[in-house]
Amino acid sequence: MATNGSSDTTFPSPADAGHSITQKGFKITTRKLPILKATPIEVMTSRLGITPPEMIFGDNLVAIEHPASGWGINFNAFDALDLVDKTGESMLKVAYSKEWQKNREKVHEGIKEVVKPFDWSYTTSYNGTSLSKNHKFEPSSEPIPLELLRRPDPILFFDEVMLYEDELADNGITMLSCKLRVMPARLLLLCRLFMRLDDVVFRIRDTRVYIEFETGEVIKEYVAKEDDFATVQRKLAITREDVPALMRDPNKLSELLPIVDKSLECLKLK
Repeated sequence: MATNGSSDTTFPSPADAGHSITQKGFKITTRKLPILKATPIEVMTSRLGITPPEMIFGDNLVAIEHPASGWGINFNAFDALDLVDKTGESMLKVAYSKEWQKNREKVHEGIKEVVKPFDWSYTTSYNGTSLSKNHKFEPSSEPIPLELLRRPDPILFFDEVMLYEDELADNGITMLSCKLRVMPARLLLLCRLFMRLDDVVFRIRDTRVYIEFETGEVIKEYVAKEDDFATVQRKLAITREDVPALMRDPNKLSELLPIVDKSLECLKLK
């Protein structure tokens, strides 16, 4: 799956440089700022054509750049939301939809907006925004080398960045976030969409970016998992653990949900 964001947007804005580390020619940056206020939300709503989530961190960012080659990739809320279905074809047709619309009118009271049909669960297949037109990912069969990631290497840099979150009118949760860890010889980034709509469905969309610094090899893996609520509830019941807690734990749920889509891509910068 090709990188599916566009890099010609003003979201996130350059309001803050964030925190950066440079390791063997790769510059890694994370930026965490407060949720957007009314005016930026109105601008984003107009540009997206849909109402943004309750908690939208439009200035947050995770970026990886290789200045020598001009390659880079970043993860931001605007481009992720721009891939949410805006036709209404993927909208979850359940009673909660009307509740969501009423709730949204209260959340963004005073903001001029039009609530029209779209996937109000904010499910997105976003797997990053390309910062280079000269380097393209190609399909690959080479998986991320988990054995190297299991090594007890020191962590030079770690961060977790929230991009957006919505409680779906108190009937579940959708959140998109990124985790990043940088070791001396490699890095791993996980961008995860987690969505739970009570009594309806669980969804996880994971994008992992792995970079081996010495060789300049970049591997990108996209995995989509999904199952209906009742099936997952039955699986959790036999664990004899705290089921409500497990339903809020995407790491545990990821082990239970079946894969519905998967792709592997790679590129080499050296």
